[in-house]
Amino acid sequence: MAKMRIMLVDDEERYLQTTKKLIEKKGFEVLTAQSGKDALEKLKLQNVHVVILDVKMPGMDGNETLKAIRTLYPLVEVIMLTGHATLSSAIDGLKSGAYDFLMKPADIEIIIEKALEAFEKRQRLEEKIRIAQAKKYMRSPREILKDDEE
Repeated sequence: MAKMRIMLVDDEERYLQTTKKLIEKKGFEVLTAQSGKDALEKLKLQNVHVVILDVKMPGMDGNETLKAIRTLYPLVEVIMLTGHATLSSAIDGLKSGAYDFLMKPADIEIIIEKALEAFEKRQRLEEKIRIAQAKKYMRSPREILKDDEE
């Protein structure tokens, strides 16, 4: 089983570093980005499984970043995180494909639990894709015999 790689995206440097250390202590690999644009650049270079994404950031906000991630990296699962949650921002994020939505300050155990759930969902999707690709290349004995007769 692959080891889960998480990316934390938040404009608050102190929050990023503290949360990164706490998650790493639990044995997970963590990357950080201080903006939506920075996150998208890093996603080009790194295989990230789950993004923990702050909603309220200057420049490209969390919902804009989420939409870009879903378009460019559809298998990456995203958990929205905010200290300024409103029902409408939660609904927007979930409609745009976020796996879940957590309020700051979220307990580190809850963040990890949700990230693991999202990672398992991604692994199930990857397995379905592998099976579909294998079926595409596998042919039945009848199809093989038919080709030989021609």
